[in-house]
Amino acid sequence: MKTYLRPALTTFVLLSAVTGFIYPMLVTGAGQALFPRQAAGSLIEQGGKAVGSELIGQSFTAPKYFWGRPSATGPMSNNAGGSSGSNQGPINPALADAVKGRVGALRAADPDNQLPIPADLVTASASGLDPHITMAAARYQVARVARARGMPAAEVQRLIDANTEGRDLAVLGEPRVNVLKLNLALDAAKPV
Repeated sequence: MKTYLRPALTTFVLLSAVTGFIYPMLVTGAGQALFPRQAAGSLIEQGGKAVGSELIGQSFTAPKYFWGRPSATGPMSNNAGGSSGSNQGPINPALADAVKGRVGALRAADPDNQLPIPADLVTASASGLDPHITMAAARYQVARVARARGMPAAEVQRLIDANTEGRDLAVLGEPRVNVLKLNLALDAAKPV
């Protein structure tokens, strides 16, 4: 029995040290050295205070701001500690009711808007934390935001264009807008 126990314990202690301490310390150190901003959570700061992360959506509901994708994290929206999708399929009545409610809220906030409502404004992402909206979702909200801020729609569109992120590696994904960055740019251009 001793002939098996000693090598097993030695292997256990050695692998625990390597995989539980040495490797994580090396990876963390390399990440902080090579990518310090990303390793710290890609935080956006204003006046020396963190106002959010580029990677986690925030809930904006005032008409003067662009609204992001609905969050599926509950009970508190955009809770990074509870990242998850709703797991509601397309034939689930709860999903249909949630979408109807979101469509109603968008129509009530901008009753004159006759554009089709983009899907990303009424459906949550898989993580429930998506910080981006599509270009169509941004365009849909231009008139409401411009009216609420007393800005020309062309100026709001210019801010969208300035805050549009292109495709990753020039071929992956679609152009998108980070809602937090866009709303901060709006506040800088015309505080309300």
